[in-house]
Amino acid sequence: MRAQDLAEPYPFVTTDDDAVDAARMLAEQSLPALLVLDADGHPNAIVPGSQLIRQIMPSYVVEDPLLAAFADDQNDPEVADRLAGLTVAEWAPRRLYPPPIVGPDARPMEVASLMARTHSPLVAVIERSGSQVRLLGTITAARLMQHFIGAS
Repeated sequence: MRAQDLAEPYPFVTTDDDAVDAARMLAEQSLPALLVLDADGHPNAIVPGSQLIRQIMPSYVVEDPLLAAFADDQNDPEVADRLAGLTVAEWAPRRLYPPPIVGPDARPMEVASLMARTHSPLVAVIERSGSQVRLLGTITAARLMQHFIGAS
């Protein structure tokens, strides 16, 4: 079995897409991470949902969890306002979340090792042809677990 056999389609956004739309997609589709492609369709970032949440939370709540107990959490407009007018690139800068990628012939253990090292819930599978890069799909942690333990 190779990476291309484990790869599945995965929703993505581009660096120029609206951050609010990206957040909605993440929430509505219950995605573990946001797959961000650049204008050429190359993987730009894979950002775990937990880190995207961190980007929109007030810093005082992240730094002092005791304050979070007293913060109102019912559709906090301040949290949503943090995304207004931002692109995905501005919300989730690439330099913080380089995309873990493998080629189509990578073995499952290679994918699992990369996923574990990068703390990413998914890995992009790409195919290179000269200077061209084509996204074949992604391998999620759940898909790898199915492979390793034989779950359907």
